Amino acid sequence: LPFWLDRLFVILLWVWFINLFNFMDGIDGISGVETICIGVGIAILAGLLGSAPLGQSYALTLAGAGLGFLWWNWHPAKVFLGDVGSVPIGLLLGWLLLNLAINGWWVQALILPLYYLVDASLTLVVRLGRGEKIWEAHRSHYYQQAVQNGLSHAHVARSILIGNFILIALAITSLHAPITGLVGAAAVVFVMLLYFKRK
Repeated sequence: LPFWLDRLFVILLWVWFINLFNFMDGIDGISGVETICIGVGIAILAGLLGSAPLGQSYALTLAGAGLGFLWWNWHPAKVFLGDVGSVPIGLLLGWLLLNLAINGWWVQALILPLYYLVDASLTLVVRLGRGEKIWEAHRSHYYQQAVQNGLSHAHVARSILIGNFILIALAITSLHAPITGLVGAAAVVFVMLLYFKRK
């Protein structure tokens, strides 16, 4: 892409990721789990790729912060992120993922946060299709539907944790088989969405 279009595209992606991370912070434990998984995933990839400058120390720091926060945010939560917490974490995770992509590992940068990307983006598209005011609060995300259908906050957060562990494994697989990694990741997220949507 031309330089200006590349930078515009990066800014739009970054802003969208910050917002979707904020949107997805709607139940106890979910943001801590996602922060840990993306941070650990990037650190593992950095270790496998050798000396690539992928921000592994920042990724591990964020993962550690996510783990410390999760101690207090696990259901029933005693502490919450709110906009003040989720926006800067989304900004930092987005920067790490963009850095991964800029260094040539865009497939892995897509796979690691894929559940969050799909849930937030698909929910937005569906709400637009219904003519809803997308700037108003709602409870339409798949993980929110799962809670409304009777699953506990802890159960949903654990399910996302398991799904993210599989996504980390697929991101590692994609280093040698990118198509396999992408198809596998899409299948995992599809199964997660179906599971959360079921009555």
